[in-house]
Amino acid sequence: MVVAGNGRLAVEALEAAGVDLVIMDVQMPEMDGFEATTAIRKAEETTLQHVPILAMTAHAMKGDRERCLAAGMDGYLAKPIRPDDLRQAIEELVPA
Repeated sequence: MVVAGNGRLAVEALEAAGVDLVIMDVQMPEMDGFEATTAIRKAEETTLQHVPILAMTAHAMKGDRERCLAAGMDGYLAKPIRPDDLRQAIEELVPA
């Protein structure tokens, strides 16, 4: 597991270490989750690999899920997160 304190560090960490899944907070300092997702997807154009990104956000208004998916994220969970919902989302994005 790799933990990053902001979006810029998340992008850098992903470049340095292979991961199976990114759980992306939408609101982060320096580079928000949308910007970080864009940077990750741009890098994937050269690596030809796809890492699933699960949005985790307090944005729970109508259209927020769609906005996350349109930005390139693969899944969406609104806070507060329930353990069963998180487990299910991970299983859907990273099959065993």
